[in-house]
Amino acid sequence: MFHRRLIVLFKITHRLYSSARARSEETVKYISVNGREFQCDSWSNVSSKILSHLGRNLHLQQYHPLSLIKQRIVNLFYKRFVGRTGNPVFSVYNDLSPVVSVKQNFDSLLIPPGHASRKKSDCYYINRDYLLRAHTTAHQSELINMGLNNFLVVGDVYRRDETDSTHYPVFHQVDAVRLCNKNEVFRSIENGDEMPIFENNGIRTAEKQETHSLEASKIMEEELKASLVMLTQDLFGQEVKYRWVDAYFPFTHPSWELEVHHQGEWMELLGCGIMEQRILQNAGAQDQIGWAFGLGLERLAMCLYDIPDIRLFWSTDTGFLSQFENRDPYDDIKYKPISIYPQCISDISFWLPENGDYTSNDFYDLVRDIGGDTVEQISLVDIFTHPKKQQTSHCYRIVYRHMEKTLTQEEVNVIHKQIEKAAALKLNISIR
Repeated sequence: MFHRRLIVLFKITHRLYSSARARSEETVKYISVNGREFQCDSWSNVSSKILSHLGRNLHLQQYHPLSLIKQRIVNLFYKRFVGRTGNPVFSVYNDLSPVVSVKQNFDSLLIPPGHASRKKSDCYYINRDYLLRAHTTAHQSELINMGLNNFLVVGDVYRRDETDSTHYPVFHQVDAVRLCNKNEVFRSIENGDEMPIFENNGIRTAEKQETHSLEASKIMEEELKASLVMLTQDLFGQEVKYRWVDAYFPFTHPSWELEVHHQGEWMELLGCGIMEQRILQNAGAQDQIGWAFGLGLERLAMCLYDIPDIRLFWSTDTGFLSQFENRDPYDDIKYKPISIYPQCISDISFWLPENGDYTSNDFYDLVRDIGGDTVEQISLVDIFTHPKKQQTSHCYRIVYRHMEKTLTQEEVNVIHKQIEKAAALKLNISIR
């Protein structure tokens, strides 16, 4: 009798366990990115809309404005840095996968665990271990570890950001690294073979890292800045005004931003610096010293070609692309608007969830997913806290404008209603 009860109990337990396991397995979700399957978790926040940009590779499309700008940068570095045989020493990596690990994107670059750039509100995570790269700098360590000393990385990068005519969740970057050994650093210095790159028990100052000699750091700084000034003059003309601004990046020290005076204002062009020696040590290049920089292609192209809206780079309209077709990278090209379509503006107000689990970037992403490129701008125009209920509400203004046709208010109303319903459902907010 007792034995029979055990058998019955085992069957019931097994059935309950099997059902629970089946339900658990049903809740596990997977996402396919670039032909790879990833298991989703609480960090997963990348949408199908964002994933649809993968593989477009605008920087590789012949005669695309981003491709023209990229080629000018590559040409300059090919010309400036040559080996003994006259061949370029820089190699170019155009097509590295945008799916990177957290280690690649952050840890390898000494970005600390609590750094703001790691937040879900700033990055597109596939899961807690993988994301779409937030910068092409994510590939530095792996390429150095392969034995490369001079290289350019060009590719698409992904960041959750505000939405306006100059910001888009996907853009393109150029990242450069140059490493030198002792002989290369002091090749032009008399008795350079007696000068050290490194020093023991050194002190970190505003001018150098604790492991670097001041002489080596200054020579590398001079070469870096001279190269970037040459690039700036090549792009904007010999008479361009520029200035250096001290900056901070976790992966370089000292660090600077280069600003140019464009259309009456100072504009940040790029960030750069002397690479943190720990990065090189971890990548197996402990006997070398290096510099690096990174810049955005869209910002450059918008300035040089007078392109007014960042969404235009993703347009397949022949009226846009034909203006760059069969053009040389050094041609003076100025974009001519095909036509100007009117804006449609609608506001949306809602109470934020009381648990505090909300960021504006969550809402921006949702609007982009539903409205796509019909959304020109999203701006937070009002914040209100109820004096008694202590609830906070946000009011956002959404500007709709299609790049290729006139939007009617009726069309906009349909999209706007879809955004309201999706926001209430997915973000746990209450529409006012």
